[in-house]
Amino acid sequence: MKSSIVWFRDDLRIADNPALLAAAAEGAAVALYVLDEQSHGIRPLGGAAKWWLHHALADLQAELEGLGIPLLLRRGSATEIVPAICKALEAGSLYWNRRYGGPERNVDAAVKEWAGEQGIHAESFQGSLLHEPWTLRTGAGNPYQVFTPFWRALSEWDFRSPLGMPDAGRGHAGNLPEGDRLESWSLLPQNPDWAGGLRASWQPTAAAGHDALKHFLQDAVGNYGEGRDRPDQSGTSRISPYLRWGQLSPFQVWDALADRRSEGSADAGIFASELGWREFCWHQLYHHPDLATTNLRRKFDAYPWRSPEQQDPAGNRPWRAWCTGTTGIPLVDAGQRELWHTGFMHNRVRMVAASFLIKNLGIDWRAGEQWFWDTLVDADSAANPANWQWVAGSGADASPFFRIFNPVTQARKFDPTGSYVGRWVTEILEPGYPEPIVDLQETRREALDAYASIK
Repeated sequence: MKSSIVWFRDDLRIADNPALLAAAAEGAAVALYVLDEQSHGIRPLGGAAKWWLHHALADLQAELEGLGIPLLLRRGSATEIVPAICKALEAGSLYWNRRYGGPERNVDAAVKEWAGEQGIHAESFQGSLLHEPWTLRTGAGNPYQVFTPFWRALSEWDFRSPLGMPDAGRGHAGNLPEGDRLESWSLLPQNPDWAGGLRASWQPTAAAGHDALKHFLQDAVGNYGEGRDRPDQSGTSRISPYLRWGQLSPFQVWDALADRRSEGSADAGIFASELGWREFCWHQLYHHPDLATTNLRRKFDAYPWRSPEQQDPAGNRPWRAWCTGTTGIPLVDAGQRELWHTGFMHNRVRMVAASFLIKNLGIDWRAGEQWFWDTLVDADSAANPANWQWVAGSGADASPFFRIFNPVTQARKFDPTGSYVGRWVTEILEPGYPEPIVDLQETRREALDAYASIK
């Protein structure tokens, strides 16, 4: 029997994994994960993402072992490694779940072309999105640029139910090519080990993702419309990193929401629309592969951004203060410190921190996007740049540029007792806490004047 290979990527789960099911159905299945940071255009992972990936792969390996399916780890160019493994195993078939970024699609197309030339059956599946980005178009036949009609159209579709797990005992039982040891990839930080807060905050396993979803649906979804804006409360699901790494699938989340949605719960509908926003971000990335580097609204190419290296007239370094949570703006500082400690930031605070960087400090949104890419455990190739462009006003369905979040009023409204800020900015009432590095009203006027110059 020829081996069948399932090529894992951002789908690190054994349930509702159509590619894994297809490989296991043929028997002699081998799982392969390639850490590819060499292929042209592939974006190297940030530090927090590498930490999560290490633990997610360890968890996946253990789950696959329970099914009798070995997991091979390799690091390098996928267009070289995948064919080499197929040859070494005399594979008859190769399966994967589709990716939607431009460089990733190029890699997958090259591998599929090679497999066809070798007589190897290669097949891909829809496993990571509720919709295929090329299948949903406006009435004029164009990609959607506005979320509300996009979600109205998509939410009317009937999505498939989650798939089960493969039967045990369908794995390859012979000798395998040598794989890498996970530890040899050095994904975990050392000298210094800055991941103590991540370890205290997360369990990067598929089971933990399902538990988080279950507890959210039991305890918090009924007040999600209000609770999602309160960083001082446990009102959000915190499943975003599990979705990002595919330890939860969107079909599993959608199915888990079914009872709430059928009851007509407005809060469940709002939460479902957040899943829709994720789809909208990937819709944008598919049609604009340079989303992380290029303004979708090209007039912003002329905006007079400041570089992160610039000092202000007083000799301060605003970029460094923003990154380290020492701006003297309590809500911004709290968010940045939460991010550094846990690899996560509450979404309301993400918007405030991003708005402050872009519009009060005048720093290019791409610098902030890269910082989040390196420090968030849930940073993915679509949502991270799409959300930064939304705040900057340069993206699809973007927030108007004149919508400049005031972090003082935002804190009063969404952290009224100050418990969120107080948790992360413990020295806020002490003499050593810095004065604000900018005047909010003055920098707001400067931002609006700069915007007027490009209108």
